[in-house]
Amino acid sequence: MHELVGALRSYAWGSRTALAQLCGRPVPSAHPEAELWFGAHPADPARVQINGHSESLLTLVSSDPQRELGSVAGEFGGRLPFLLKILAAEEPLSLQAHPSIEQARAGFARENQTGVAIDSPMRNYRDENHKPELVVALGRFEALAGFRDPRQTVRLLNALDVPELSQYAELLAAQPDSAGLRTLFTTWIALPQASLSTLLPKVLDGCVRYLSEAKTGGTGKEFVPEVRTALELAEAYPGDAGVLAALLLNRITLEPGQGLFLDAGNLHAYLRGVGVEIMANSDNVLRGGLTPKHVDVPELLRVLDFEPLDLPIVEAEAVSDTVFRYHTPAPEFALSRFELAEDADPVPVVQSGPVIALVTHGRVRMLQGNHDLIVECGHAAWISAADGGIRAQAVDGPAQLFCAAVGED
Repeated sequence: MHELVGALRSYAWGSRTALAQLCGRPVPSAHPEAELWFGAHPADPARVQINGHSESLLTLVSSDPQRELGSVAGEFGGRLPFLLKILAAEEPLSLQAHPSIEQARAGFARENQTGVAIDSPMRNYRDENHKPELVVALGRFEALAGFRDPRQTVRLLNALDVPELSQYAELLAAQPDSAGLRTLFTTWIALPQASLSTLLPKVLDGCVRYLSEAKTGGTGKEFVPEVRTALELAEAYPGDAGVLAALLLNRITLEPGQGLFLDAGNLHAYLRGVGVEIMANSDNVLRGGLTPKHVDVPELLRVLDFEPLDLPIVEAEAVSDTVFRYHTPAPEFALSRFELAEDADPVPVVQSGPVIALVTHGRVRMLQGNHDLIVECGHAAWISAADGGIRAQAVDGPAQLFCAAVGED
């Protein structure tokens, strides 16, 4: 059991305050800070502190997979199968989806065969893996995820009272299913720029009018969050077809402790908030807009799942007053949350690794026999398969701990 220091990632959509405050650093930070990575991802592995020196977790795992990963080493090719993050979004991320493992393998082989460089910005598939992911809100967390029931979307489009939207509302009303959603999404995402430049301002005018009338009591308020989000996205990404596509998606607000699970083919975008995110170890992203980066529309359409989705919110199972577990179908990861009370006795958190234990509030003492390790907020502990019988205790006040492990069959 050793301290694990996350790798800080700076992206334009990140926050200058959230991660700095969480980790007890001066605010504001010099650059937007978007993610802290705790894992053995080759792009930016976390650092393990061992006997006064720092070593990459990737190097540590690769040097002795059997010791560090135990019985799961063979199943996942000697690699840690999950990546744990703290994510802080001040601005919206791109509309995106991830492939299934079969799609990833085929796409990776296809791009290799056609000679697309692995680091090319035109590359869609950087590895052969899928990327199911779960985000758990630390505060209020807002997102778009999955296609809304088409009948509700028809009501939304009609509520905007934009004549230019009538044909699209009628199209979806005539086919209120996944096929209708595919047709409408494909039409909008592939609009010629001249057509988009005509349609989008009229839609945004309808959004402004809807909010104004909702404020004065002239209309219902059913779609206020969706409409407000469209206006915010248009301000951040003017002229982007992704603003139209966002009108087709579920608008979700997570309260602290709630999770959002995103499987293959699920179109989504995180809008704002801070959360703990865990995912299979992959870089495969198909973008659908709200980004200056490469958007491959034909490939995106190949992987998207247009089946209308109920709100994919994951409520934690309360195992006890202290332990809360998040259940997903992903074999690569499992996530638990521990709410550690002040002055309480140590509680068992890990029977055996590999586990990453991440502190998101307060300070935690990790105990293994006569050995203990104090983990500060925003830091973590690496627990290998050779370690066992780990307990945790809050120090100087209540604390919150997330434990990431390999998924159970």
